[in-house]
Amino acid sequence: MDPSKTFHISRRNFLRKCSATAAATGLPLWFVERQLASAEEPAAKITSPNERPRMALVGCGGQGSGDARDAMRFADIVAVCDVDQSHIEKAVGRFTKDGKKPEAFSDFRKLLERKDIDCIVNGTPDHWHSLVNIAAARAKKDIYSEKPLTLTIAEGAHVVKAVRDNKVVLQTGTQQRSSQRFRMACELVRNGRIGKLKEVNVWLPAGYWPEKVGPFASAPVPAGLDWDFWQGQAPGVDYVPERCHTWFRYWYEYSGGTMTDWGAHHMDIGYWAIGLPAPTKIESKALATPIKGGFTTISDYEVKFTYPNGIVFNVRSTRDDNPFGGTVNKDGQRNGIRFEGSDGWIWVSREALNASDRELLSKPLPDGAEHLYFSNDHKGNFFDCMKSRKDPICAVEIGHRSASVCHLGAISLRTGKSLQWDPEKEIFTGDNAAEANTYIAREMRKPYDYSFVS
Repeated sequence: MDPSKTFHISRRNFLRKCSATAAATGLPLWFVERQLASAEEPAAKITSPNERPRMALVGCGGQGSGDARDAMRFADIVAVCDVDQSHIEKAVGRFTKDGKKPEAFSDFRKLLERKDIDCIVNGTPDHWHSLVNIAAARAKKDIYSEKPLTLTIAEGAHVVKAVRDNKVVLQTGTQQRSSQRFRMACELVRNGRIGKLKEVNVWLPAGYWPEKVGPFASAPVPAGLDWDFWQGQAPGVDYVPERCHTWFRYWYEYSGGTMTDWGAHHMDIGYWAIGLPAPTKIESKALATPIKGGFTTISDYEVKFTYPNGIVFNVRSTRDDNPFGGTVNKDGQRNGIRFEGSDGWIWVSREALNASDRELLSKPLPDGAEHLYFSNDHKGNFFDCMKSRKDPICAVEIGHRSASVCHLGAISLRTGKSLQWDPEKEIFTGDNAAEANTYIAREMRKPYDYSFVS
């Protein structure tokens, strides 16, 4: 066949694919063409049983099971673990393939003793992320970990050390970094498309409204649930249905409310665009007060972070479907990010990418522009890095830094104080530092401290 004709056909197919992608995503053609032209091949769907990694799922609730289902494009689920027997039973049924059932465990440490397991999905509640990740790293298992990576800032150093000492791959599940919309927004901001960046404004869903936040009554522990193990490092309390499973995010004992839930996504993108590791000043205002005996996290809030270069990073909760009153967020999305610069603004969410002037989006970046880490498939990127042993797009240090910004906001809200932060030493300084530093780490209830996975 004539080589020139082959190239012509390939080029035509490439342009057709670019046009289809641009039409489907709403992204400008120049960006789609560059992304597709420069992208490495995504992880292939491996069909040979001898080539597919063997994966275990730790934490078989909805998010963990969803992650594992997605990972089955690349790996076989050979083991599952949960402290709730009902979750285990569902997971065994869900991940049985060709008559082969995954082995069931109630203690993740026993699961990690299996030498044939290559990697895990960590879908546990937030207060278990760090210990499971540390144990998996020490067992030489690669890790796909749900966000936020840690329950406290101090846990981050332990997780980073375990991952790096044992040379394992850890991908934090902040999958928006593998979204073309968010990457394009951050690249435009990084390259000065909106002039000098002045503010990053993030809107997060508010927590549960006052009529839904308690007080809650204790109840008998459901059959099959190891309530003590589920509580882990958190203080031991009587079983309350609204503390467990779906509801854990609204208790500081186990999480940080929407600040660390949705914040782990949108605040990570803000951090990506700013390009600095952490703010140095945090101010906040709680707009709701938790009810005694109910959820402990603050459901409505405003937090202002100031970075060393003067950029202001505002985070606000919203109960409205449209925080912009129909002017900026014309697509009516509930939450998202607006980058404010000296020459315009860019708004990005999971559903939309808009700007003060469409030319800000439609005009190609010049040659030599800064390009960010490319990934269009978060799970695929993880499995690619398992093969190459390179860092994934949301490596352990990124997961730690992103979670830390969320924790800084939560600490300011809990103390009600304006705080100064030293990003290098990872401690509070100046006025109010003594109280704030007590939140960097938490006392871990025995036996569920670091010795539990040593």
